[in-house]
Amino acid sequence: MTVKVLLEGLIRLVEAGVADEKSITALAHWPAPPHADAELPFLPARVLMQDFTGVPAVVDLAAMRSAMKRAGKDAGKVDPLVPVDLIIDHSVQVDSFGFRDSYTRNIQKEIERNRERYALLRWAQQAFHNFSLVPPGMGICHQVNLEYLAKVVQVRDVGGHKVAIPDTLMGTDSHTTMVNGLGVLGWGTGGIEAEAAILGQPAYLATPVVVGVRFHGALPAGSTATDLVLTLTEMLRKHGVVDKFVEFCGDGLSSLSVPDRATLSNMCPEYGATSALFPVDHQTLRYLEVTGREREQIDLVERYTKEQGLFRVDGAPTPNFTELLELDLTKVESSVAGPKRPQDRVPLPKVWESFSTVFKAGPKPEPDAISRLTQEGGPVDGRATVAVHAKHEAQVEHGC
Repeated sequence: MTVKVLLEGLIRLVEAGVADEKSITALAHWPAPPHADAELPFLPARVLMQDFTGVPAVVDLAAMRSAMKRAGKDAGKVDPLVPVDLIIDHSVQVDSFGFRDSYTRNIQKEIERNRERYALLRWAQQAFHNFSLVPPGMGICHQVNLEYLAKVVQVRDVGGHKVAIPDTLMGTDSHTTMVNGLGVLGWGTGGIEAEAAILGQPAYLATPVVVGVRFHGALPAGSTATDLVLTLTEMLRKHGVVDKFVEFCGDGLSSLSVPDRATLSNMCPEYGATSALFPVDHQTLRYLEVTGREREQIDLVERYTKEQGLFRVDGAPTPNFTELLELDLTKVESSVAGPKRPQDRVPLPKVWESFSTVFKAGPKPEPDAISRLTQEGGPVDGRATVAVHAKHEAQVEHGC
C-alpha cells in the first residue's frame, strides 16, 4: 500500500513536469535496487501545521507578498499551492481550572495573550487560498487531523475534471503518523520542508524499505492497545526500522479498531520508522461513519480503495514487503513502559523486579507484611503514623 500510494503521487508529478519517468521506472520495479541517479520526489496532498511552526510560515508568506509588492509584481501570486491546515494547539495554556466556565476563560486568555498573532492569522485566512485555520480549544493537532480533517481519499480538479487521489500529508508534528491508523500516509517533518511543500516543492525520498508486520488472532481479555504498542515498540526497536516504512497486514487487523490502530501509529517516532500505515478496511469505514463524515465521502473511500486494490479483507494474500515480521496478538500481555525508554517493556508480573533493580530497593515484602493503617488524623501538623510490620514507622502526609 505504501509503495502504491507513493507511485501514484510520483506519476502525477511526472505529468506535471516536476519529475522524470526514470523515477517511475525505479519505483515500479520495487523492491529491486534503483538506478544510481533515480530520485523519488514526494509532494503531499496537503500539509498539516501546528502554531509553533505554522505562524512563522505565515510570516514568511506575508514577507514574500511584501517583496512582490515592492518589486511592482502581483503579490497575490504568492499563495499556497498545496492545501494547508493550521491548528492552534501548542501555545494554549491552562490558566483556569475547576470552574464551569474554565474552558471559556482559558480561550479568552489565549486570545488576549496572543492578540497580535491572531490578527495575523485572521488576515492569512482571508488573504490566502488553500489555507484553513483551526482555532484554539479544539484539541491537539494530530487528534483533530484524525477525527475531522483526514478524508482518506481527496478530490482534486485536474483539467476541469474531478479526480480522486489518496489523502497524503506532511505535518510539522512528530506524531503526525497517528493518522496512519486511518489509512492515510503521512509523517512528521520540519517547518522548512513543510513550507517548501506548501510552495509546491517536493521532498526527495530514498527508495522505500517497507517492513510488514502481520497480525494474528486478537488481544486477550485484559490486554489493551497500550500493551500492544509497547510490545510492538520493543519488537521493532530490536529489528531496526529507522528510516523505514512500517505497514501492517493480516487477519488480526479485523479485531483492532481505528483508535487502537492510531495508538500504534502514534508511537511511530518511538520505534523510529518514517510511517506506520494501516490498510483501509471495514474498521476504517466504521470510524469514518461514527466520527460524522458525510455518507458521500465514505462511499467514495470504499469505491476508490477497492478499485485501486487498497482495501483489505480477511483471507487476502500477504502483500509484498522488503521485510516481514509476525506478531501473535493472543500473546500480548499487560505491560508498562520501562523506567528510561519506551522499548524497555516490563510485563506486569515483573514490575517489582524491575523497580528493585533500577532503584536498588530491598526484597519484595510479603503480602501480610504491611499492616493496616492504625491511626488516621494525628497531630496538629496533619501527619498520620502508619505501623509497618509493627516495627517500623513512616510519616504520611495527609492530602488536602
